[in-house]
Amino acid sequence: MIRTLGKVAFLAAVFALGAPASAETWEEGTHYQVLDTPVRTDGNGKIEVAEVFWYGCPHCYTFKPIVEAWEKGLADDVSFVMMPAALGRSWEPHARTYYALEAMGELDKVHDALFDALAGERRPLNTPEALADFVADYGVDAEAFLQNYESFGVNARMQQAQSKIRGARITGVPTMLVNGKYKVSASMAGGHEAVLEVVDYLIAKERGTGE
Repeated sequence: MIRTLGKVAFLAAVFALGAPASAETWEEGTHYQVLDTPVRTDGNGKIEVAEVFWYGCPHCYTFKPIVEAWEKGLADDVSFVMMPAALGRSWEPHARTYYALEAMGELDKVHDALFDALAGERRPLNTPEALADFVADYGVDAEAFLQNYESFGVNARMQQAQSKIRGARITGVPTMLVNGKYKVSASMAGGHEAVLEVVDYLIAKERGTGE
């Protein structure tokens, strides 16, 4: 399982896609892409950085501790959000679960455990009922979860997120969306940590202090 990787193996996984370029060499079209049509953000005046992810993605699982450490150092003018993708039908239950738990105020209880179960252990949590049983083990009311899972609010959140993901032409995860204008992935930037260096560069660019 990915979560049992030793330190050396973990670092090897982080840098498996190659060494990052220096900040002076971040190039549009190579290390990041500018969207032809910007997508709407919910940053409320802040620079929004969204991580498009799937709970079952091993690359998202590897990226998770790196992006969480990075998030702790963000300035007050940056808003970081998670955006679950439903790029395939089998991903939709997990995206719905994210928004159902968020609506219930219970996301923090189960977020890490969902990554461990789906990406780390590859457990077959693919139905609303299986997911309800799983979240119940973490103190979440299963019946309330199922009600939220199919609710109007969750449907609306799903539609909004998938519209943004389609608008940005995102076909793989994890991908970072910066202020609805730029997208960055490890394959573009040259590794998971390099993704965040490019994101920092684009944040500065949005402030008007970058090149």
